[in-house]
Amino acid sequence: MNISQTGLPGEPAADAGGTPAGSVDGRASRWQSHREERRRELIKAARKAVHGLGSDASMEEIAAAAGTSKSVFYRYFGDKAGLQQAVGEVVLSQMQRRIQEAAQGAQTPREGLFAMVSAYLQMAETSPNVYTFVTRYTPGDAGAANSTVATTGALGHFFAAVSDMIAGPMRSHLGDSAGREAAIGYWPNAAIGLVRNAGEQWLASPPSPAKPDQEAMARQITDWLCLGIAPALRSGPNSPAPEPTSAPTSAPTLSEPKKEST
Repeated sequence: MNISQTGLPGEPAADAGGTPAGSVDGRASRWQSHREERRRELIKAARKAVHGLGSDASMEEIAAAAGTSKSVFYRYFGDKAGLQQAVGEVVLSQMQRRIQEAAQGAQTPREGLFAMVSAYLQMAETSPNVYTFVTRYTPGDAGAANSTVATTGALGHFFAAVSDMIAGPMRSHLGDSAGREAAIGYWPNAAIGLVRNAGEQWLASPPSPAKPDQEAMARQITDWLCLGIAPALRSGPNSPAPEPTSAPTSAPTLSEPKKEST
């Protein structure tokens, strides 16, 4: 028996050179932990740099603000698209948790929609530069080769999760009504498009007396989701007085229940 390789009972086995295998695994584990911690530090530094410098900050500018070299960022993230992906995974997961927490306290589907839209706008408004950096692909700088649209993965996962959260109260509200499956299959994704495009346009609009604040914008978007623009059309200066109508049973309606406060 070769004791140098098999070891004694209760001891880790040794490799061919007599080094305990557990020691090798331990070093590899410590090195991996170090890399993961360093990566988290770089993501945090990049996020802070983008917040201050703007969404178009280059890798060199981000690295300088982080107190390191551009090559370090390339070593950990590959290129600028890889950095966008990494920062996006952190930011969007935080936004997703915030939206989910907000929606859990809602009593009705409409309250749930307002909570999700409001949380989304709040998170985006906190740092428009970071939001733009992680949700819009921009090609890497001249030093980055073979860049890919890396942010698609993180962004797609985020909005798919939000779509599922919207579908939840929809299922509860619609029950077994006609058109239920079609509404759940198509409407949440359409709603996400409306929320994102309206929210980003609002975010990019310069401050002015006409620009609604975050809460007012969230309520406006929620009204569009629940009621469309029919109320605005009915109240137009050349519109006839509205006639009483009832929503068809085949179409979803998120009109405010009687028990819900306004």
